[in-house]
Amino acid sequence: MYYKQWVCKVCGYNMIGEMPDVCPFCGARHDRFVTWDEAEQTYRVTPHRVNDDVTQLLSVPRLGFEHAAYRIETDEGAVWIDCPSAFNRDLEPVKAIYFTHKDFMGASNQYRDLWGAKVYLHIFDAEHPLAKPFPVDRPFDGDFTEHGIEAFHIGGHTPGFTMYIYGKVLFICDYAFPPGSRMRLNPFGPQDETRDRAARILEIISERSLQTVCGYNFIAEFDSWREDFKQLLDRVKQTSKLH
Repeated sequence: MYYKQWVCKVCGYNMIGEMPDVCPFCGARHDRFVTWDEAEQTYRVTPHRVNDDVTQLLSVPRLGFEHAAYRIETDEGAVWIDCPSAFNRDLEPVKAIYFTHKDFMGASNQYRDLWGAKVYLHIFDAEHPLAKPFPVDRPFDGDFTEHGIEAFHIGGHTPGFTMYIYGKVLFICDYAFPPGSRMRLNPFGPQDETRDRAARILEIISERSLQTVCGYNFIAEFDSWREDFKQLLDRVKQTSKLH
């Protein structure tokens, strides 16, 4: 199926339908948009191996904010966590696309049509106007495990924010970034709820023996990331007491 679809070069957001005057995600004017097929000709979704089962997918050259998607080779077939902004029809197909939240829907409608991939997004985010144009096959409403992937509904940054664990890898997207001493919680969305729901992340990962954290633009060693995350929550807790 061929869509009227536009890609914002400032943020990478895909817009389905008539071209708007400004990007509904970042507010860039329409002269910064390209058609989806122009984007396909310009940007190559390029794999970078994380481990034997996980590959990071990034556009070359960088497209807007350039959020990473991740391909997982499960025993039941390949899946993605989040989706590239650029559509490249020569990529290896996946059975499903699991989203952390509504902000990174990318060109998921195009890949869904090409491969018959099932799209998963928490129902709270699927109801958001930014997500409405994108087909969602499985609007879930809680935690679940499928294809060996564990999904945990967190909320906070967005109402439906969901993190995933597969094997020794945590997929956290942009809930907290960057790795290291400058880590902060995502500043967009309800800050009190983002802070409060972060406690569930720490609870889930505190007893896990993981190795790697895959974020929206980084890959980090798990133990050091977890320590940075603990310290971040301690700082945030102290700051909230002062106020």
